[in-house]
This record gives sequence, C-alpha cells and structure tokens, in this order.
Amino acid sequence: MGRIPLCFQCHTSNRCHCKVVGPTVGFVAFVVTAVVEWPVGAVVYLFRHSKGRRIMAQPAHVVYPKVANAFPI
Repeated sequence: MGRIPLCFQCHTSNRCHCKVVGPTVGFVAFVVTAVVEWPVGAVVYLFRHSKGRRIMAQPAHVVYPKVANAFPI
C-alpha cells in the first residue's frame, strides 16, 4: 500500500522541538497551489517575466509558510 508522506521540522519553539502536522499540511497546500499556479505563471511569463516569476514563486514563498506556521504541532 501507499505511504502517507510526513514532513518534519525540528528545533522549533514548541515543547517537543519537532513539528509534524504544520509542515505536512503546508506541503499538501503547496502541491495543490503549485499544480494551478505554475502553468498559469509559465503562460504569464511569456509576456511579463517578473509577474510570471512572482506567480510561480507564490506557493513556496506565501502558501507553504502561512499554512505550516498556522499549526503549532
């Protein structure tokens, strides 16, 4: 059977010094938004380079950190 990917972030400010839920949910949110935004960003990049780069970078620079930090564990 398939395995569920888990993401760990250790040495954080919580008591157990490791986060599992936040990085894992953040990764899932990253993948979902990347599937949509990377093709859109590639098309926009053909006409406006800087705007296309910002669109393609949004899953990594905006979505993942906000979602991962929303969960304390």
